[in-house]
Amino acid sequence: MSAAEGRLAVVLHSHMPYVEGFGTWPFGEEWLWEAVATSYLPLLELLDAGAPLTLSVTPVLGDQLAAPGAHERLLAFLREMRVTTHQLDARGCRETGRADLAAEIERASADYAWAADRLEALGDRGLAAALHRHAAWTSSATHAVLPLVATDAGVRLQLRAGIAAHRERAGRWDGGLWLPECAHAPWLDALLEQAGVHAACVDLTDVHGLGAPEHLRPIATEAGPVLVPLDRLLIELPWSDGGYPSHGAYRDYHHHTVHQHKPWAVDGSVYDRDRALEQCAADARDFVTRAQERLRDGGLAVCALDTELLGHWWYEGPQWLAAVVEEARRAGLGLVRLDEALADADPAPASAGPDRPTTWGTPRDLSTWSGPQVADLAFAAREAELRVVRAAERADERAIRELLALQSSDWAFLVSRDTAGPYPRERAAGHAEALGAALAAPGELDPHVRALAPHASPALLFEP
Repeated sequence: MSAAEGRLAVVLHSHMPYVEGFGTWPFGEEWLWEAVATSYLPLLELLDAGAPLTLSVTPVLGDQLAAPGAHERLLAFLREMRVTTHQLDARGCRETGRADLAAEIERASADYAWAADRLEALGDRGLAAALHRHAAWTSSATHAVLPLVATDAGVRLQLRAGIAAHRERAGRWDGGLWLPECAHAPWLDALLEQAGVHAACVDLTDVHGLGAPEHLRPIATEAGPVLVPLDRLLIELPWSDGGYPSHGAYRDYHHHTVHQHKPWAVDGSVYDRDRALEQCAADARDFVTRAQERLRDGGLAVCALDTELLGHWWYEGPQWLAAVVEEARRAGLGLVRLDEALADADPAPASAGPDRPTTWGTPRDLSTWSGPQVADLAFAAREAELRVVRAAERADERAIRELLALQSSDWAFLVSRDTAGPYPRERAAGHAEALGAALAAPGELDPHVRALAPHASPALLFEP
């Protein structure tokens, strides 16, 4: 890749913890249904139209979207529950003299009607298949922070189970792996290579400094996989406290009605859709201009975002992304899929890589998932893994799946951020208890995590 070939890759990391069948609002499976309606289905429209974006879908998200009965419960949420809650909040606003808020709530209800129509058109289990048509990258089975997994066998289990699920759903895999939480440690590289991983994203902002040119060049590793630094300078434009979503015209995520509808703008006014879309267009132009400035001397800038930011958290996010795609085309900015950019990249030598664990957490180390506030969760997961490895042939598939569920990064993240009350600790404790029961009575208990990790088995722990 020559200096004149500055290119931008937008990587969308799609992930939800395993909430299917584990409670309802606000942190149970309806959390997933909201993400489907507001993020995944709008994104699918953009991908189906040919947008050159890089999509990663975690195996645990695919497991839930393809779970038996999920399609019907999701449709009931969209067609029944959300219709009722919009009606209740609109009526309440009118009764208190706020017809303007009621009108916005009624307008927004059409989003869920559109999502239901789109979902029905895809058919039963169609969303999982539709997303995987575009998903070039996958992840570990349940989004475990791999540097915190206790054994090589445990890492292999996470990788093998996740990659097998992706291959079955997508029909192919070219070696792109999203490291959960971008958590990387040098000792992982050999295990990634063994699993067939050719490339993974890392966050080296605190290694090289914000805006350093080193973030614009992939890095070779001695073991084989290429590490692709994220460009935090571009990422923070849509994803920071003062980023685009904080503009006054956008919908306020934090200010809501009784039934969690959001008829206000960030500046406190009644939300105005046309005004917000005008701001979307301006922010898309700004993003493309800044990307061109960042790439004026060439290189590969990777702007990676959680898919759920676009739509679920930032209501106008899908429209902003669509405007970025169009503005990049108009401005001549090289917006490319990441695998295409890596095919002819000239990686930096391994000496340019990190020599310590890194993540895209705050701070960019492992403390979000292993610090004092969640150390008990980290040690419990490691102890459970060692119990399973010691059990060898006595560990059945129920025990393996409960271990995978316990290893999810989401429980510690939610505790560290204090955004989900007791839910994450309850989930972690429940999986630990179920794992103990499965080890005590192998082969005797019914599956509890239902559709999780269908390709997981004890054999994946011990196969070379």
